[in-house]
Amino acid sequence: MLEQRPTLVNLQCDIDHPTQTMADTLHVIHEMGGVENLKGKKVAMTWAYSPSYGKPLSVPQGVIGLMTRFGMEVVLAHPEGYEVMEDVEEVAKKNAAASGGSFRKTNNMAEAFEGADLVYPKSWAPFKAMEKRTNLYGAGDFDGIKTLEKELLTQNANHKDWECTEEMMKKTKNGKALYLHCLPADITGVSCKDGEVAGSVFDRYRVPLYKEASFKPYIIAAMIFLSKMKDPQAALAALEAGRRARLMK
Repeated sequence: MLEQRPTLVNLQCDIDHPTQTMADTLHVIHEMGGVENLKGKKVAMTWAYSPSYGKPLSVPQGVIGLMTRFGMEVVLAHPEGYEVMEDVEEVAKKNAAASGGSFRKTNNMAEAFEGADLVYPKSWAPFKAMEKRTNLYGAGDFDGIKTLEKELLTQNANHKDWECTEEMMKKTKNGKALYLHCLPADITGVSCKDGEVAGSVFDRYRVPLYKEASFKPYIIAAMIFLSKMKDPQAALAALEAGRRARLMK
């Protein structure tokens, strides 16, 4: 038996990326002026083109599983063949029903962006392809993995129009939706020839993106704190009462 119970934090798995999506949501709460303002806001969680083939599904799955808990109108958009795990979609449906929000799917990126308050254009590999890749690795079939990679890159190339462009952003609410990304993003004309987001869009949201990213270490620290304290509220009150100086560098 261990002398202490270790704290395990899921930094990412095949199903979810909880620290990332909680950081994203905390960022949204700050930008929207409070958690009470999330209900009814439209979220476009959309696939976007990438010149790489194997990006995980954990972020889109985490987003639809978490943001539906706040009564938000969550739309999952992707080309046909880029489905996420059905179990996660069921979680999103149940959360939306319980919170008074909604969850729906579309194969049209422009439709998802229409009137959206938040957009999260992010590439991911199809769930079925990831299943196949896992089996190939398990069998040690590295030639099969190379063949699968070529197939998926070709499939991706058919959807280069799935990009967060200035024209696409104009479709959002007042043309000023909050752009989200877990970073690093594939930026068209900057990090790659064709990618997830136009350089001008990314540059306009550079500061908010850095703020979004900055919340993650605090989310991780909060998870550890909650796991270690029997009464977190009392512990925080005691820290506040101590009035010890805090140095910010």
